[in-house]
Amino acid sequence: MTLSIWRYAHYALALLSSAFLLILSVTGVILAIDAVQEKSPAYRVDNFENITLAQSLPALREAYVEVLQVTVDHNDFVTIEAMDEDGKPIKAYINPLTGEKIGEVIPKSQFIQWTTALHRSLFLKETGRTIVGVVSFLLLLITISGLILIIKRQQGIRHFFDKINKDFFEQYFHVVTGRWLLIPVFMIALTGTIIFMVRLDFFQKDNVEIQHDAVSDESVTKELKDIDFFKNTKLADVEKIEFPFIPDDAEEPFIITLKDRTVSINQVNGDIMQETKFPYTAVLEKINIDLHTGRTNIIWAIILGLASLNIVFFMYTGFAITFKRTRTKIKNKYKAENANIVILFGSENGSTLFFANQIHKQLLSDGKRSFLTEMNQYKTYPEAKHLLIFTSTYGLGDAPSNATKFEELLTKYPQNQEIKFTIVGFGSKAYPDFCAYALHVEQLLEQQSWAKKLVDLHTVNDRSTAEFVTWAHQWSEKSLIALATAPAVYNSKVPRLKKFTVIDKTTVTEDNATFKVLLKCNQKFESGDLLAIYPANDNRERFYSIGKSDNYIQLIVKLFPDGLGSSFLHNLQKGNTIEGRIMVNPSFHFPATTSKVALIANGTGIAPFLGMVSNNYAKTEVSLYAGFRHNNSLTQEYQNWANQEIAKGQLEQLYFAFSREENKQYVMDLIRRDYVYFANLLNDEGVIMICGALQMQKDVETVLDKIVTAHNGKPLSYYKENNQILTDCY
Repeated sequence: MTLSIWRYAHYALALLSSAFLLILSVTGVILAIDAVQEKSPAYRVDNFENITLAQSLPALREAYVEVLQVTVDHNDFVTIEAMDEDGKPIKAYINPLTGEKIGEVIPKSQFIQWTTALHRSLFLKETGRTIVGVVSFLLLLITISGLILIIKRQQGIRHFFDKINKDFFEQYFHVVTGRWLLIPVFMIALTGTIIFMVRLDFFQKDNVEIQHDAVSDESVTKELKDIDFFKNTKLADVEKIEFPFIPDDAEEPFIITLKDRTVSINQVNGDIMQETKFPYTAVLEKINIDLHTGRTNIIWAIILGLASLNIVFFMYTGFAITFKRTRTKIKNKYKAENANIVILFGSENGSTLFFANQIHKQLLSDGKRSFLTEMNQYKTYPEAKHLLIFTSTYGLGDAPSNATKFEELLTKYPQNQEIKFTIVGFGSKAYPDFCAYALHVEQLLEQQSWAKKLVDLHTVNDRSTAEFVTWAHQWSEKSLIALATAPAVYNSKVPRLKKFTVIDKTTVTEDNATFKVLLKCNQKFESGDLLAIYPANDNRERFYSIGKSDNYIQLIVKLFPDGLGSSFLHNLQKGNTIEGRIMVNPSFHFPATTSKVALIANGTGIAPFLGMVSNNYAKTEVSLYAGFRHNNSLTQEYQNWANQEIAKGQLEQLYFAFSREENKQYVMDLIRRDYVYFANLLNDEGVIMICGALQMQKDVETVLDKIVTAHNGKPLSYYKENNQILTDCY
């Protein structure tokens, strides 16, 4: 049976019974508290379990003029109903060895009586009892289906109590408490179901009447303390004793009700006169009532109270899990038939979908024709050039519930053109089959003639944003399609937006489409962090790399005719406020312990470097290589700025490359020219930072790879792994 069936069954049963289950759980908590409280009075005598009827009955007859009956409740409190010397009725807790009154019998409060009635029958009498019984049975099924889901999640019984991957609080709480309180919740459901079945005569059995012949001679008289039955019967085994109406009358017996039978005892000679054995259903009902209420054991009552309370939280966390699983709304601007980039997701709890959707929204914001759907909706994509698959693994390497049909569909719908694919697997290394299904999907695609792998399978452990942005870097560099590489972009908990005030803004000119914006904020940040803004007042973010200038945020923006974000920023006036959020990007902060740094940028990629140089108070040896199209007023402004920083010792040199001037140059030409500098810098553990267009990054890295391979004997990948190449490109 597939996982989805168990999950849907679990959810459907919970939904069907939720209202009644909430009532029964809350009232169950109240009754459990009452069961604990009623054990607190000191009405139970010492050594109670060893007191026999032979010890108690004579003492009670001696202490009272007339005894009607004695009862022993589930707390082992002994209650007497008798008459005093004045003929007044007495009902009190007593010491069964002396008859001494030790407390008044206080009836349950109206609230507890009301709660008990609600819990038992919902005030609907037999109809209500039936509903309660059915809900108990549904809870039993919910518990069983939940157990199966946990076993599947933990990849077998052996790993039942292994570490839980904490996707989010509700999921973690639901699974952890589900494991630890499984038995109490199961017992509540099972005993409630059995009580219901017994009371509705599902097991019809009659009492068995047994007549006993007289054993003793009629002339034999025994004291109560000498009667064998009384000597051999403990008071702890008794529920009720009905005393003879007329003492010393052989026709008036003691009627002793035990847990499994009623026995009539001749009060004169002690013979057993009659016995009524209860059917096993009566005994079964009593046992299950004790287990269901916890009335016989204070520890069990506390456990049941916690379990009942936890059922309420189960309901909340269960519905919260379902909500989180479905809350991420997929907004597809383009149809599957028109998409250039298709993103498929296989997600069990919604976290994988979150990552996929973050990529999808970025691509749409960048004008790409992206389409996002679950793996079970795979079909033919006639215009697709890229296929991205984000999938988790469930159970023993199984597909998540919305990816179970993917293998079948992959065979059914072959693509008609070459498509570059990449797969990102999500999981936890705490489980033995870490990302096993993602590996299986990669193997399936490698068998397709139309599929060409762009990036090797990348795995993400415990939703690590740092590991995910490693993939984003790799895919961006290979595809030349920009993705945000700040881990904060992929945090599921989005902080509240902050207000930013415009301090200054330049404008564009005929020969310069780039402008500068200065923003004031009350939040710490560093050059290289990102600012996310929402120009359309929707959930689509625009990201801008931050430069820190006199504790202000400095943005360098190129105005595009149809650019939503750049037009929004260009239309701002001094004193305006905007909302946004700063996303820390520690992987692109200026190195704190490196003696030499080379900064390489083109276009607006120079923005964070301006702030880094201006805040280079440690006077690290820094060189800036910048590529632009034209030598204009903007580059002259940068040169004036650089002269000031060079004079302060915070910058060694600024080198320009102009691609649209008479003697055109690209920044790669400057790197080739200074190949000795770059080879030595990396060999001396210096750092190179690159910011700007992805194509520029690709070309720069190609040149650097040739330089270090020839002069240092090591490929550029060595320095990347050593964190000596830092990039933030778009």
